Amino acid sequence: MCAILCIFAGNEAVFMKHLLESLHSGKNLKFPYYLKNVMRLALPSFFCRLRLRKTLAQIEKRNDNDYIKDRVDYYCKLSSPVRLPESAPTVGRHRLKGNRSVYFFDTYEFTRWFPKWLRWSYVFGDVTRVPSVPSVVKSRPLCADNSYSVLLNLDKIRHFVFLKDRIPFTRKEDKIIFRGEAHGKKNRIDFINMYREHEMCDVGDVGYNPPIPHADGMTLYKHLRYKFIMALEGNDVASNLKWIMSTNSIAVMPRPTCETWFMEGRLIPDFHYIAIKSDYSDLISKVNYYIAHPEKAQEIIDHANEYVKQFRDKKRERLISLLVLDKYFRMTNAGNYPKEQQ
Repeated sequence: MCAILCIFAGNEAVFMKHLLESLHSGKNLKFPYYLKNVMRLALPSFFCRLRLRKTLAQIEKRNDNDYIKDRVDYYCKLSSPVRLPESAPTVGRHRLKGNRSVYFFDTYEFTRWFPKWLRWSYVFGDVTRVPSVPSVVKSRPLCADNSYSVLLNLDKIRHFVFLKDRIPFTRKEDKIIFRGEAHGKKNRIDFINMYREHEMCDVGDVGYNPPIPHADGMTLYKHLRYKFIMALEGNDVASNLKWIMSTNSIAVMPRPTCETWFMEGRLIPDFHYIAIKSDYSDLISKVNYYIAHPEKAQEIIDHANEYVKQFRDKKRERLISLLVLDKYFRMTNAGNYPKEQQ
């Protein structure tokens, strides 16, 4: 015991440093998230099912019901019934297992409101292809027909982060920052190799992927010293895009190829973010334009901040999520969905 105490005492400063960095990193804290979800799992879901009809009916009394219906139809684009295979699992068999706990918790938060016998399909993880049957997903490709990809806000503890930025754009450094994992992501590797020695750029790979030099990680708030933050897609979307657009810095990126609950497909180039070519060749010229025209940069920041606001109403976000699943179940469980909910 004494030896353990001595070891702890010797590393107390290091421990406190890591603890403070974790608390002030800008990322969502995991402990409250898991505590809340474990408590939710312990409560009977019967009461949610009793309240479902009344909760869904709230939309008719809201003055933003057209907005809500538009988002529901955007997330779930199914327009006609599609029967799921008999092998599709039922909602009642949804269990916590494996290493996908955040996906389980984020779906269970809403599936618990629905009858246990309803069948559904889901694909967890970074999804860049449209499933063969209508499925609940976190991400989908921006393509002509992605109606079988039904979006819910999954892995939101990592993806839905918003920051408070007290540094005005004009007081930030005239530089471009990027920190991210580059292994297996050719677009990020190409970008880092192209700009790692440029005087206007502070870019690096936070992984260990020789021959690309390793760069130390940075808290989200340290990124805010810079005017321009690269939002480069990883396995699917750029996970930092949400928090960048909530700040006084500007997201810089090629047009997105995938989208999530954030509706990246509805973002307007050079209105919500600075759009650059997919080969990054015009990065410096585009950035220099906004350095020379800070009023134009501020317009993009204002538009981005306004876009983010729509996701901050937690009660409305819950209602939209329930309505998305309600529509999904109506389309995929025709004849088996309770009539009073059709």
